[in-house]
Amino acid sequence: MEKVFEDYFTELQADMVSICLEYVEKRADVIYIYCSFESNIVFSGFFYKVNEKVVKKHKLNDVIATDEKEYDVSIARQKGAITVINEDIKALKNLCEKYHREMPTQIKLIYDIKNNKLSADCGYDLYYSNHKTKTADDILEEWFQLEKNKEE
Repeated sequence: MEKVFEDYFTELQADMVSICLEYVEKRADVIYIYCSFESNIVFSGFFYKVNEKVVKKHKLNDVIATDEKEYDVSIARQKGAITVINEDIKALKNLCEKYHREMPTQIKLIYDIKNNKLSADCGYDLYYSNHKTKTADDILEEWFQLEKNKEE
């Protein structure tokens, strides 16, 4: 069976999940990945739910149990993961052009590790580039706070 657009699109999303899974050493409950492509600006970010706490990638060691091994949250590892995700976003843009599809301006991926379930929310509106002060980082922070507020 020949691959179609959706197969390639899914593979790129899976690659994003894979690098974030590697970053967290498969020791998380949920991965949240934010991808943005507005006004030809590529931006991405990711955060996690670990031990029932929503936490930013550089704060993983704040939520580990006393007997757990610390995560490597070095700047080099963070940059490495972001580079992979950004390259995947660029590949998505090329894929959309090749197949004459509209490129999402925003993708929010949520990967439930325990249940091996990926959900993707793609948006096509302008979320920050038409705003005087808002940036893609602000959108990521809003999403992080929204998920953080769901903690029990």
